[in-house]
Amino acid sequence: MPRPLPLKALGHDALRALGRAGVRGAGPRLRSTAAVFTTLSAVAATSILTGPSAAEPFAASPCALRRTEVHHSEGLDTWNTAYPRPVRPLDAVLVFLSFPDSEPLVTPAELAADHFPATSRFYEQASYGRFTLRPHPLRRWIRMPKPSTAYGLHRDWSARERAAYLDDALAVADPEVDFSRYDIVYLVADPDAPGVDSDATKVVNLETPLWADDTGIRRVVTVFERHPPDRLVLAHETGHVFDLPDLYHRPADGRGDWDTHVGDWDLMGSQFALSPDLFAWHKWKLGWLEPRQVTCVRSMGPTRLTLEPVEVGPAGAAGDAGGTPFGLGSGTKLAVVRTGSDSVLAVEARAQLGNDVTGCRAGVLVYRVRNGVESGRGPIQVIDAHPRTGACTRTSVHPPLADAPIDVGETFTVPGEGVRVKVEDRTASGAYTVEITLG
Repeated sequence: MPRPLPLKALGHDALRALGRAGVRGAGPRLRSTAAVFTTLSAVAATSILTGPSAAEPFAASPCALRRTEVHHSEGLDTWNTAYPRPVRPLDAVLVFLSFPDSEPLVTPAELAADHFPATSRFYEQASYGRFTLRPHPLRRWIRMPKPSTAYGLHRDWSARERAAYLDDALAVADPEVDFSRYDIVYLVADPDAPGVDSDATKVVNLETPLWADDTGIRRVVTVFERHPPDRLVLAHETGHVFDLPDLYHRPADGRGDWDTHVGDWDLMGSQFALSPDLFAWHKWKLGWLEPRQVTCVRSMGPTRLTLEPVEVGPAGAAGDAGGTPFGLGSGTKLAVVRTGSDSVLAVEARAQLGNDVTGCRAGVLVYRVRNGVESGRGPIQVIDAHPRTGACTRTSVHPPLADAPIDVGETFTVPGEGVRVKVEDRTASGAYTVEITLG
């Protein structure tokens, strides 16, 4: 069979079940068994409820919240083994789908270049070189059997139409792709086909997997982005593949400000963020921080520590790309204060480096994490140390939170918690000296 071409040259969840539908069989090598979908909507992407959840313990800290049954729980005492954990190289296939009602205006190579190497570089940087995403794009278009207008592609895609699309897509791709070789499947539609809506981009998780090449396919990233696409949109979608939630707020009527929860401070809030690197809490969840890099603050009275910016990687590692200083990366990245059985305050340092080189402000960021709040409903909320001001009004996705970090010389008391954070100094290497006092 034709083999995918390795990309050597290139180096959103909010609402509960909208419907259920089965996926019919598709050819001798593709076997489907009543795949069940649960639709959840998003800004530019939606992730669907997962299948069976198994636990793999890995975080023993007393400040590690328990993982709950809510979709994409921010609990991290165990890893949900229904998702691939990005602590080893993962291979992803990009399948390019055309339709009989439209002749593509761009090539698969051009669409692949829209997303790679940018997506791989983001994760290499964010993981300090501990995770590599290896893309393998097909070289040609694969024709779908129905017109693009036949699949009802839009944000709140019906389960029946989605099932038909996946059924047809996997059936036509199966002769071209050995799915047993890949950890992640991206189905990339012709962006210029008349029925293609970029808002339909999402991750589809299957409660009952589809089978091809003796491989159970539990999740598929369906990509309908325009050319060129939204910045880092595929990196955001890939975050859902690793069990990360949507951090934006979806207004009930779909209008208004989507970015009130975390603003610019995490890719899962917005792919347009000025500081899109992942929160230290997410890096801990994904396995990219060592236990010694997380401090659980429990003693009453002041606790002094030095926080290295989350963007900084170990000397000589891939995390040093983008202007990150060498010689850092092994110190404390995250301080955590337990505020209840289901919530913590997280304290981390952010700099204008690496993935955050376009950041609006640097300083010490405080945010609240809750393990029982599902994706799209505010499981993480940034706490604004400067609630009366904003910053970067022309470029920030939410200017009121753009100046949220605490700067050197400032002291901030978290409202309602009695936790005081004082930023005493910044070292010559760029780390922050911080005092945290529990009331």
